[in-house]
Amino acid sequence: MRVDLVPDDPWERVAAVLPPAPERRHRHPGRLRVPHRAALAGVIYVLRTGVAWRDVPAQAVGCSGVTAWRRLRDWTEAGVWPRLHAALLTELRRADLLDLDDCAVDGSHVRALKRGDHVGPSPVDRARPGSKHHVIVDRHGTPLAVTLTGGNRHDVTQLIPLLDAVPPIRGLRGRPRRRPRRLFADRGYDYDKYRRLVWKRGIKPMIARRGVAYGSGLGKVRCVVERAFAWLHQFKRLRTRYERRADLHQGLLDLACSIICLRRLRKSF
Repeated sequence: MRVDLVPDDPWERVAAVLPPAPERRHRHPGRLRVPHRAALAGVIYVLRTGVAWRDVPAQAVGCSGVTAWRRLRDWTEAGVWPRLHAALLTELRRADLLDLDDCAVDGSHVRALKRGDHVGPSPVDRARPGSKHHVIVDRHGTPLAVTLTGGNRHDVTQLIPLLDAVPPIRGLRGRPRRRPRRLFADRGYDYDKYRRLVWKRGIKPMIARRGVAYGSGLGKVRCVVERAFAWLHQFKRLRTRYERRADLHQGLLDLACSIICLRRLRKSF
């Protein structure tokens, strides 16, 4: 197994949220089960390089691509990635590396080469099949939540689901924090209905107005969400959607967000 894919420090955090391996049968035990760490290395290898699962170099990584895919499926269905992301956000807040007062939202199109759930004709890609990544970030660009929809869904439809998807973030004394004080967004979110819904949640909407000349000054605060998309799409498996199953692509998105949080805590991962 390549040690640089899953170093010791991040592995301790990941192992804490992984489900225990099933006990081996006494009669007809079969082959030895691939260790979780080697399977995670295979998943991260695909996430970083974007290769097909069948092209994972088993000798270099430590497991075959099929095994890595099956383990990704099992962990996604068990809800491992949201728990890992929430635990890392808590650790960031405890270390004073999270600023939840100002948050920003946006969406980004990706091409979907295979049919599946949450795929639709993309209005920015000549109606080719595509999906959308929607993300909400803190003042530093750390992703707090990410959702997946079809390429034909409007960004504003995911504004409230994104706010609701932010997990309760602990780390400091008092109630867990899950709502920002101010929410920044571009003109695509300029709808009075959604402004009222944001206000009802006790959040001040800082949304650019349509028909107003550029230069509102919101861009200097909202630019962090564009940087977050650049961080996410450094993982080549996320630049183009290959997974038919939407939950597996969502799982890779959550894993990428967790890796970004780990990089904030540990620069070398």
